[in-house]
Amino acid sequence: MKTNFLILILAFSTSILVAQKKLADKFFDNYGYVKASELYAEAVKKGDSSEHVLTRLGDSYYNNSDSKNAVIWYSKAVNKYDKIAPEYLFKYIQTLKSVGNYAEASTWMKKLVAIQSKNVSTREYDADLVEKYNDLLSIDNTSIIEVVNLPFNTPQSDFGSYIHNNQLFFASATGSNGSKVYAWNKEPFLDLYQISVEENDSGLTFGNPGYIKSSKINSDYHEASVAITNDGKTIYFTRDNMKRNSKLDYDKKGTTHLKIYKATLVDGSWENIKELPFNDEVFSTGHPALSPDNKKLYFVSDMDGGFGQTDIYEVDILENDKFSKPKNLGDKINTQGREMFPFIGKDSIFYFSSDGHLNLGLLDIFKSNILKDPTAEAENLGAPYNSGYDDFAFFIDPSNKSKRGYFSSNRPEGKGNDDIYTFYPRECAQIIRGTARDKVANDLLNGVSVKLLDKNGKLIKEVFTDENGAYEFSTNCNHQVTVLGSKPNYLDDSKDLALNDTDGTISTVDLMLDPLIKGNQIAVNPIYFDFDKSNIRTDAEYELEKVIDVLRIHPNMSIKIESHTDSRGSEKYNMKLSEQRAKSSRDYIVSRGIDSNRIESATGYGETKLINGCDDSKKCTEEEHQLNRRTQFIILNMS
Repeated sequence: MKTNFLILILAFSTSILVAQKKLADKFFDNYGYVKASELYAEAVKKGDSSEHVLTRLGDSYYNNSDSKNAVIWYSKAVNKYDKIAPEYLFKYIQTLKSVGNYAEASTWMKKLVAIQSKNVSTREYDADLVEKYNDLLSIDNTSIIEVVNLPFNTPQSDFGSYIHNNQLFFASATGSNGSKVYAWNKEPFLDLYQISVEENDSGLTFGNPGYIKSSKINSDYHEASVAITNDGKTIYFTRDNMKRNSKLDYDKKGTTHLKIYKATLVDGSWENIKELPFNDEVFSTGHPALSPDNKKLYFVSDMDGGFGQTDIYEVDILENDKFSKPKNLGDKINTQGREMFPFIGKDSIFYFSSDGHLNLGLLDIFKSNILKDPTAEAENLGAPYNSGYDDFAFFIDPSNKSKRGYFSSNRPEGKGNDDIYTFYPRECAQIIRGTARDKVANDLLNGVSVKLLDKNGKLIKEVFTDENGAYEFSTNCNHQVTVLGSKPNYLDDSKDLALNDTDGTISTVDLMLDPLIKGNQIAVNPIYFDFDKSNIRTDAEYELEKVIDVLRIHPNMSIKIESHTDSRGSEKYNMKLSEQRAKSSRDYIVSRGIDSNRIESATGYGETKLINGCDDSKKCTEEEHQLNRRTQFIILNMS
């Protein structure tokens, strides 16, 4: 008997916790993060430290830009649950950085990378996760990044961009330089091409693509990835390792490696091809990139001693075609995955592609300030540069004042296996403005908190209406937002808005806040009960929380509770049922910390005060009967 009693207590406690989570979830889904965090925290106190509750607590603070408290709850979640979703690990890392705990953020970043790097070669494209990371990593400023597929892309692979003297150099597998086909992808081998490019107010104008101006660079096998010195006299490029008879050279395992070569400009043609001395027959080197002062050369290699499949290295360029010993850039750049395609901007920002850092799927483009700060972490450029596919070969033309750049990608909307895209920022700022009014009196309301939320419900900005009930936001373009108005003693009002991509657009969003106090009542939505039941439903708890908020705002307010039933059942039974419902409402309010003395009475009226004539003589629908199953909160004292 005792055991059965304990089981009943446990089951009852569990049902209470489940109901409380449902209520907290309802507030969370309606952007009521403060109330949601209060209810989730109470669930924790009652013994519920589930992953759902802990991460929702973290999200409640994260979405309200309260990193200090978000860190606390994300920490509890990630330390308790080994297989927690990467999304929460990422948010934890972001909040750690936000509060200045970079060491802990770095530790967890390594753990996240380790999780992501498992089975890199077989990792499946996760559309949902990619979308979440796109949201988390997307650029938030007053510019729209336009991305355009270039007109000379072909159905084969075209990738890599390097501009010098209005000539764009790139690699392509169009196959017009011979009939040999690369067995790995059944495409012709890559050759180096160049095309004239000019930028004007209407965009880019291209000439006709042709082979790079050299009789010796392109062979029957692969050439790709160029870097040209500032004076335009030297070019570095990648090529398959070949014997003197122009046949592929293989190591003992039958692998052909890549090597970096250089050539000099002679009468407009690249001649005097030389192999760089740090190449080797047993590993590959490729993807050359130059520092802005041309004193260092960066490249990719799978040589022994690295961190992963391919790492990025640097060498000093010395006199007389000599180079220093290759130096690995370290674990701030290199991971156990693939690091490839380095590029250094004229501001010394280091760009590269990787599938080993936190990414949106496969290769992503990253940037780092490691050349100035050895402790700097790599940052994912986010959308639209990155997608769920391979994104690589980032390049910004240092002579271009419009900040136009290029990258390559195999995203499915392209023309071929790999395509070259250009990107450029376009200034785009918009205004959202409006007024807030009392929905009943139509009076303008000052002091209304107006929040701008992103499509995930995260706070972007908050302002308050002025004495004329007006507010205004400046924001970037082309995204989904929600405008949420809140004021004590009023129900929230929210409006969704899809912003276009037109600079200077002004959107008007007016808010109508319904007062919670109307006449002598706290006017929440009706507190409904199931037929023949007196227990509080989740939707009823949601409304009772509004009563509790009003009572907290007005600590001297006292009320009485009146509860009613429909006409089904006997009058005596309905009177008793309504009394139980009134007491259930009172008990819930008291359980949330309101002094019981402030509730003068909780009275049931049975079916004596029907509001729609649905008595025993009339056949009514369930919806009509439910209107009579209501509870009201009458204000007795406002002092």
